[in-house]
Amino acid sequence: MHDFSYITAFTVGLLGGVHCVGMCGGIVGALSFASGNGKSSGFSSLLSLLLGYNFGRLFSYTLAGGLMGALGWLVTVWTDIQLMQALLQFLAAVFMLMMGLYISGWWMGLLRIEKAGAVVWQKIQPFAQKMLPVKTPLQAILLGLLWGWLPCGLVYSVLVWSVSAGSFQHGALLMLSFGLGTLPNLLAMGLFANRLKQFVQKQAVRNLAGGLVIVFALWSLFLSINSLRV
Repeated sequence: MHDFSYITAFTVGLLGGVHCVGMCGGIVGALSFASGNGKSSGFSSLLSLLLGYNFGRLFSYTLAGGLMGALGWLVTVWTDIQLMQALLQFLAAVFMLMMGLYISGWWMGLLRIEKAGAVVWQKIQPFAQKMLPVKTPLQAILLGLLWGWLPCGLVYSVLVWSVSAGSFQHGALLMLSFGLGTLPNLLAMGLFANRLKQFVQKQAVRNLAGGLVIVFALWSLFLSINSLRV
């Protein structure tokens, strides 16, 4: 892994925010009404809850990325290292391409992967629901830890990419970079929900974000194919 990969993961998370707003908007909205009486909390209280939720979410992402990176390391140990790394990079690029099509709304095939992940989420969801309404930062962190496993094609695509990282450390850093990229959109969603939602729902915005991710994917495909030729 190199710095460009982390920058790319961050950018993918940032551009993928148009999907995050729609996917996690309801969760952030629940945090915005933390008192449970239908009135939004004060700005400082709301911000602390949003930061707590996102800290827990990013921790789950980082852990999952580390585990996938460790899995990739095991695979390369048992096989031809260079060949397997190139194949994993190719697979990650394919998923990134699907991610770009998904963000733009041009192809929704990743929904099938989300449906598969829903089986796991059904086991976690009851625990998450018991934590609502969220009233303290600690509750927000715990909820974020659980909601980090929410079925999401965008997250799953980067997790596949993390396998190609080839180690726990690099896989964790890759997912952390992606998570940090999603942070501005989700924080803004909690503070300026209506304005942000209207903006990201514009097809032109989705086309631009998805198109840029597709460019990243095609570049990654080119690099991985060249590696396979060597």
